[in-house]
Amino acid sequence: MSEIAIKVEHLSKKYRLGAVGTKTLYGDLNRWWYKVRGREDPFLKISDVSHRKIHKIGEDIWTLKDISFEVIKGEAIGIIGKNGAGKSTLLKILSRITNPTKGEIKVNGRVASLLEVGTGFHPEFTGRENIYMNGAILGMTRKEVTAKLSEIIDFSGVEKYIDTPVKRYSTGMYVRLAFSVAAHLQTDILILDEVLSVGDLEFQQKCLVKMEQVCRREGKTIIYVSHALKTVERMCDHAIYLKEGIICMNGPVQEVTTAFANEMNIPI
Repeated sequence: MSEIAIKVEHLSKKYRLGAVGTKTLYGDLNRWWYKVRGREDPFLKISDVSHRKIHKIGEDIWTLKDISFEVIKGEAIGIIGKNGAGKSTLLKILSRITNPTKGEIKVNGRVASLLEVGTGFHPEFTGRENIYMNGAILGMTRKEVTAKLSEIIDFSGVEKYIDTPVKRYSTGMYVRLAFSVAAHLQTDILILDEVLSVGDLEFQQKCLVKMEQVCRREGKTIIYVSHALKTVERMCDHAIYLKEGIICMNGPVQEVTTAFANEMNIPI
């Protein structure tokens, strides 16, 4: 029987839209006066327009709705769907960045995630220091990290700046080092969001080859979110199609990407 790496059971996530202060007493009082009169907030600059309706302040928004699935150890699974479908929320829950409102997840093994630029590294630390910090978070000893250090730096291509604080890195440099750390340290599960799309094409291809290697040869489990359906088909065995927080389809990657492309009327 295959070993399960991730098990998600009846998972739901709710957010409540809140108001941010206007930064002036006059503005806050004005906002309150409009509210008691039942009129639209004059300071509301951004509305969450998803699922073809406008959500109001104080309204509960369910970004994930009772989803369940399993991921087998050593499997690469793609998560696809439109913007606002709940993909990033799901990855944040799997990465323990946020907690579910309902349901539970069971994760078997060490998890490394690369979700968005700015997460996982301390901006004041150098690249080298951040590598060691990430290793410590994963429970690795300094000796274990040191054994991987040269490989991580070489793959990232930022050797010249490895002792510079990462706050001075360009977005591309940051992503290069962050991916290299996630892919080379001793992890069992690698969770990746669309963040790799900010890198140059050459590095993207290098990352895809590395992901294939860690999945096929090293037996790591990969959860991969991307809008590039061809890349998902190349990387993954199975795929999940999320739609408005619900699993619309879960199955072989080719079947799922084809169904999504047909519904969205996009070429693949």
